[in-house]
Amino acid sequence: MTYLPTTFRALHQGWSLTAAELASDAPDAVAPALATGIPAVVPGEAHLDLHREGLIDEPFDGDNEAAQQWIGDTSWRYATTFDWQPGGAARHDLVALGLDTVATVKLNGVELGDTQNMHRSYRWDARAALREGSNSLVVTFAAPVPEALARAERDGTLPSTNHHEYNQLRKMACSFGWDWGIDVAGAGVWKPIGLDSWSGVRIASVRPLVDVVAGEPGRHNGVLAAHVEIEREGADGDVPVRVRVAGPDGAEHEASGTVPAGQVRAVVTVRVPDVRRWWPVGHGDQPLYDVDVVAAGTGGDARWSGRVGFRTVGLDTAADESGAPFTLSVNGETVLVRGANWIPDHAFLTLVDRDRYARRVDDALEANVNLLRVWGGGIYESDDLYDLADERGLLVWQDFPFACAAYSEDAPMRAEVEAEARENVARLSPHPSLVIWNGNNENTWGSVDWGWAGRLGGRPWGDLYYRELLPGVLAELDPTRPYSPASPYSFGDYRHPNDERFGTMHIWDVWNREDYSVYARYRPRFLSEFGFQGPPAWSTLTRVVHDEPLDPFGHQMLVHQKAHLGNAKLERGWQGHLPDPATIEDWHWTTQLNQAHAVRFGIEHVRSLTPHNTGAIMWQLNDNWPVVSWAAVDHDEHRKPLWHALRAAYAPRLATFQPRVSEAARAAAWEGLEPEPDALALVVVNDTGDRLAGTWSVTREGLDGSVLAKATLEVDAPARGAATVTVPADVATFTDPAVEVLVAAADAPDTGVAPALRHGAEVVGQRLDPRPLQIGTTAVDGGCELRVTATSLARDVFCHADVVDPAARVDAGMVTLRAGQSTTFRVTSPAGGEPAAFAAAVRCANDLL
Repeated sequence: MTYLPTTFRALHQGWSLTAAELASDAPDAVAPALATGIPAVVPGEAHLDLHREGLIDEPFDGDNEAAQQWIGDTSWRYATTFDWQPGGAARHDLVALGLDTVATVKLNGVELGDTQNMHRSYRWDARAALREGSNSLVVTFAAPVPEALARAERDGTLPSTNHHEYNQLRKMACSFGWDWGIDVAGAGVWKPIGLDSWSGVRIASVRPLVDVVAGEPGRHNGVLAAHVEIEREGADGDVPVRVRVAGPDGAEHEASGTVPAGQVRAVVTVRVPDVRRWWPVGHGDQPLYDVDVVAAGTGGDARWSGRVGFRTVGLDTAADESGAPFTLSVNGETVLVRGANWIPDHAFLTLVDRDRYARRVDDALEANVNLLRVWGGGIYESDDLYDLADERGLLVWQDFPFACAAYSEDAPMRAEVEAEARENVARLSPHPSLVIWNGNNENTWGSVDWGWAGRLGGRPWGDLYYRELLPGVLAELDPTRPYSPASPYSFGDYRHPNDERFGTMHIWDVWNREDYSVYARYRPRFLSEFGFQGPPAWSTLTRVVHDEPLDPFGHQMLVHQKAHLGNAKLERGWQGHLPDPATIEDWHWTTQLNQAHAVRFGIEHVRSLTPHNTGAIMWQLNDNWPVVSWAAVDHDEHRKPLWHALRAAYAPRLATFQPRVSEAARAAAWEGLEPEPDALALVVVNDTGDRLAGTWSVTREGLDGSVLAKATLEVDAPARGAATVTVPADVATFTDPAVEVLVAAADAPDTGVAPALRHGAEVVGQRLDPRPLQIGTTAVDGGCELRVTATSLARDVFCHADVVDPAARVDAGMVTLRAGQSTTFRVTSPAGGEPAAFAAAVRCANDLL
């Protein structure tokens, strides 16, 4: 966790914000206030202070993004005064845990230092500048956009995927905008700042690295190696260090060591017999052990507290007959990854608190996600996220913050990269949920495929970091976790980084150019990025887009669509799958529905390749502002139809129909050529610890529920594996695809696996009843229940509850009902929406016809 010693005094009151150098295009109306200063909140960000004081409109609304670009072109100055008395401490340090980004810090007019990196903290000895009584603290930030441009002009432009030179600074890349993100590059004291007054010894860092070794039969022993680093001030002798580990059952274990005179480091090892191991969700429990470290000094004891979970982590990338896998394991047990990519959950980072993190963790776990990949265009997140993941068993893959760009390897940048890596590797080392570090996002791929060579002119592009510096830091500070140089990455010097046969892969021709059915052409070993766009909830969209009339290609709509030709790609994406929408409401439902269909199609295909494939990480779980994007949960925290499809596709036990090549077709194929699929299989993926065996009934039905053909199949899916069974041709072959559907269901109850469905045609080609639903309503405390019954096959039933009440939530969605089947939606509505209004907000794919 972020180490805030008891000797730390936060300086968070009385701050003001002024424009040190106002951008030339700033509105005239803001100049007087910014010359004299406005109140500022610390930790905070300039945009938020300006909005709080009414100097700018809500940044996310309409086209305010363009009107507020002057903020990123302005140099900002934060200032405060505070009272200080010397007291008994020998040392007084000014500590800034996060300054965004290039800044100069002065105390009483004395320059303590400058900062170049928002991803790390800074500490300065402040004794010479402090005065008894009133003190002045001033932090002046360089304007980020001009600063980045000036460095590019000085040192040379480096390839990137943005209109700003974001890769010139160690600042969050997506603050300059992304293909889903708003451009709000600004400045601020974004983490705590204050004085740390101490004597003798302080604890600079603790890395409590864990291991698990075999004990008595069926038991395991935990080993905690606490790497303790201290700083001295007038304490030259030996420093005793005591480490205590307390388990969830209250049992305590302790060991002691010494930092010898003249040195600053010691390793104290604590052994925990019969330890309870930490497991990912779906594999076991998440016991956490408290760790307390005390370093005894002449000025009093210095303390550090944290938590660990005892577990081991492995990554298998050894060559096999199909290439090379990418298989994560925890405690020696393979983890089939059902993942989601994570971006910063708000464009303004200081507005993400623990409660918001907790809601996103709920979104992930309730969608059956077992791993979040913290993407490299963002940040090393707050410890709140990792703490919550520790508690809930949600695995974390952490990118180092490098994304879609070349980065300078010159000495100043290299020094900053090493400093931030060392600090954050140490900071995050206690968290059992963190199971892998990754060097970069798409930079290695970009160096091969994106035409960088001619633009680099022989300059390095950052490979030194991914192959040497970062793995070197990890080998020194935390060798307990595996490392991948990049995503995608094929673990070979002469292989294409995005080779599906090796390591990790990204699929982006789907969405950018190809129909989502193209997912089925790929056989990735591990798919770490893929996705498809759709708009946010209706209330989220219309809260910020005010085009009259509302139109997919309206000005404000396209402000909130950052992908190149994004809405045209949405239109192309539904072709052949869904009918063309007649209204803007139908456009909204069509594009949301197609997003859900596309991602579910991709996930089911990839998971059907188990164990050849060992994981998928869809892009993306969340949004950082209200936008048309790849997210499953929009910025206003609505779970889009995609989220419900994700929950179904990521169910631990999944049944899916998939085309396969028959033995006859394979035998007849030319040597070395893969024949086209000519058979249909039922694939049952079993990501649980128990075998799943039994009979399944497969029926071909009419839309009215009439049974046209039937077969019984034997399915035997091993734990953490899959079973593939061919469906007899007489059942699998549609006689009239427009009115038929295949259904496979386990004959035994309580298997935990939902029936598999395969439609004879896409929605646009089906003769579906456009009005197949009967809805009964019941008012209940805090909302209502909707009892939905299908008179004919109803595809993807969904309640757009936010249309009635933007704060309303519904517990289920994207439910396909066969004739005669019913389901109940439970709606919570803080505004007390009428049940009939929620019933009117229920839609299904049929009604697009």
